[in-house]
Amino acid sequence: MEYGKLWIEIFGVVTGIGYVILEVKQIRWLWPLGVLTSGVYVYVFYTGRFYADMGLQVYYVLISIYGWYWWSRGTRSSRNISLPVSRTGRSTAIILFLVFNMIWMGLYLVLLNFTDSPVPLGDSFTTALAIVATWMLTQKLLEQWFLWIIANMVSVTLYLYKGLYPTVILYLVYAGMSIAGYYEWRKSYRKIHEKV
Repeated sequence: MEYGKLWIEIFGVVTGIGYVILEVKQIRWLWPLGVLTSGVYVYVFYTGRFYADMGLQVYYVLISIYGWYWWSRGTRSSRNISLPVSRTGRSTAIILFLVFNMIWMGLYLVLLNFTDSPVPLGDSFTTALAIVATWMLTQKLLEQWFLWIIANMVSVTLYLYKGLYPTVILYLVYAGMSIAGYYEWRKSYRKIHEKV
């Protein structure tokens, strides 16, 4: 790996960790930091030939703008009070499951037939999970953390295979923070519902 690329990847790791810390704490400034992190990872994943993950970073830029708007509605503080943590309803879960599978299979076929991706099945799987989980994040749905735990652990194996070692560390941290995030958000959810 070239020296300059390594430092770009390390910068992305640092901003990515900051992003998840803000996510766990439910601080809306995660969204602008997400735009920066995603911009860095467009380059990292392009050079690593993870094309679905690269495309996912473009999606992250767009969904970060949407998330920034959604989390900022009706509040002037950096902590979002107007959008509480909620649970995913059964009909929403079914729709998200179907959307996930359509995205996964569609991306897999594109990567398999039109790119030189070394891991089309895994790349498309983690990308589809992340697309659905990020939308769930914009809505503050508690169950998004389960998708992140799975996506992060699968990503660790893929990035090990490709030798993206700083990114492996990032995704191990992401996996641990996803577990912590679930418990933190669950506490927040329970506090809201205990008041009802």
